[in-house]
Amino acid sequence: MARLPRISPACVPVHIIQRGNNRQACFASDKDHGAYAGWLTEYSKKYNVDIHAWVMMTNHVHLLGTPRNDGAVSSMMQALGRRYVRYFNFEHKRSGTLWEGRYKSCLVQEERYLLAVYRYIELNPVRAKMVTDPGEYRWSSYKVNALGKASSLCTPHSEYLSLGAKLSECRRNYRALFPLYIDEGLLEEIRANTNKGLAVGHDRFKEKIEMLTGRRVRTKKRGRPVGWRKLKV
Repeated sequence: MARLPRISPACVPVHIIQRGNNRQACFASDKDHGAYAGWLTEYSKKYNVDIHAWVMMTNHVHLLGTPRNDGAVSSMMQALGRRYVRYFNFEHKRSGTLWEGRYKSCLVQEERYLLAVYRYIELNPVRAKMVTDPGEYRWSSYKVNALGKASSLCTPHSEYLSLGAKLSECRRNYRALFPLYIDEGLLEEIRANTNKGLAVGHDRFKEKIEMLTGRRVRTKKRGRPVGWRKLKV
């Protein structure tokens, strides 16, 4: 089955996953994490993609960002991926591919859904049982968004900034979201729709994206289309 083309219209948040080939490690040391973070900072600024949240796991990366230009996410990910593969192969005396094909992504509705994707990303190390608290994991945006760590990479989204009148209040209210239960259905929608290149949000948001881009961002209904019997010869 043909893959849907990826879309990243300007000003619409996008959740990105990049996995190591065959789930192999793409980060083997703190130096690797630091190199990737540095080039992510460089290329996100070069291609005008605001990065709101991230986590760099052992064998995959999650990013949440908003492109300021159409197609900026693809340009950023291509440049970043190629630069990092050259570094990683040289550093670890290896050759060949590192990434599992092209990155996966989905568009994210701002209201209700965006902050859930923030939390989904930053809770990855907890779900993987690497840490018991997201603040214990070094290579994520949690310490920036929740604890105020300085970062040249992070650009707060307006939904995050709506959590308080001051940044200190935003951080406090953001931390308060983490003990709250994330609906399992929403978690599955984030996972499935990112892998399929669809969108996360309500139907009106998805309809708007489809009208804007001319591309389907909703799961096809199972079964034969209505009226298919009449079309049979």
